[in-house]
Amino acid sequence: MSIFKDKVLLITGGTGSFGNAVLRRFLDSDIKEIRIFSRDEKKQDDMRHALQNPKVKFYIGNVRDKQSVDIAMRGVDYVFAAAALKQVPSCEFFPMEATMTNVIGTNNVLLSAIEHGVKNVVVLSTDKAAYPINAMGISKALMEKVAIAKGRELGQGAATTICCTRYGNVMASRGSVIPLWVEQMEQGKPITITDPEMTRFMMTLDDAVDLVIYAFTHGENGDLFVQKAPAATLSTLAEALKQTYAQIDPKYADTEVKVIGTRHGEKLYETLVTREEMAKAVDMGDYYRIPCDTRDLNYDKFFVEGNEEVSRIEDYHSHNTRRLDVEGMKELLLKLRFIREDLGLQPRSKAREIRSE
Repeated sequence: MSIFKDKVLLITGGTGSFGNAVLRRFLDSDIKEIRIFSRDEKKQDDMRHALQNPKVKFYIGNVRDKQSVDIAMRGVDYVFAAAALKQVPSCEFFPMEATMTNVIGTNNVLLSAIEHGVKNVVVLSTDKAAYPINAMGISKALMEKVAIAKGRELGQGAATTICCTRYGNVMASRGSVIPLWVEQMEQGKPITITDPEMTRFMMTLDDAVDLVIYAFTHGENGDLFVQKAPAATLSTLAEALKQTYAQIDPKYADTEVKVIGTRHGEKLYETLVTREEMAKAVDMGDYYRIPCDTRDLNYDKFFVEGNEEVSRIEDYHSHNTRRLDVEGMKELLLKLRFIREDLGLQPRSKAREIRSE
């Protein structure tokens, strides 16, 4: 028997890569019902026809509209809040859209969850929220602040527990670079790299689900959880992809790599835990737990009490974590469903042109 036995789980933004990964994990479990909440009726229709599973219920709505969230929230036990605008360039050009979905939308979900007596809410964030320099990261950072403040407000022992997860690059999630590079190779085009020395944390969607479940089972109000993850340079990732697809056709090993320069709002490396957070982080083995600051709004404390450790501690970022070489990156790539399908290691579950997980 699992903690999800006979429970109702709501996933906002549930038609995305994360929602699909959760469904793969839970559909055959003893969970009672999984509710998919999103504004995209086409993706919902595709998912509904592909699954044909009575455990999965679909709700059309937008997190920006609290009334539509309230309808989906009735009778829910647990919430995974994954709805977000997460493409860096589009958020750069439309920052208010990112704010309305990532900040105001998440706040609507939290308010609704509290009002409906939901037991646990896990809010999904990104490494771009740590020292953010782009609109997507800034909106996600503020989203974290909203969720952590709500958790602090509720306090320990409340009927509803709210915590956050923050993770790095999820390989082959919708809109990520790996499917793009595979498509470029297959079309005989060069792989386009922004900066070969740029590093990114590398996580699979299963890792992301594991992190959320860990936060769900271990979190207290206002907690932030981060999974320790390896990183790789973009040049290492590109070379690993070329060598992997050379198993299908040797010509892919000779694919040109074209450096195009850094895009709007991109960093050389991503930070998963800031040094300020590292000063209070609890090492849980494979994860860091960062408890919320429980001080009240008494300004004297902020002026007369500090933490000398902060100046001696380093951030946890993709330049100083365990670095994958080409062979290590190839091993990780083989965990991706669509790559295993392309290599003939497992039967296809989606059309060949659908390369997101």
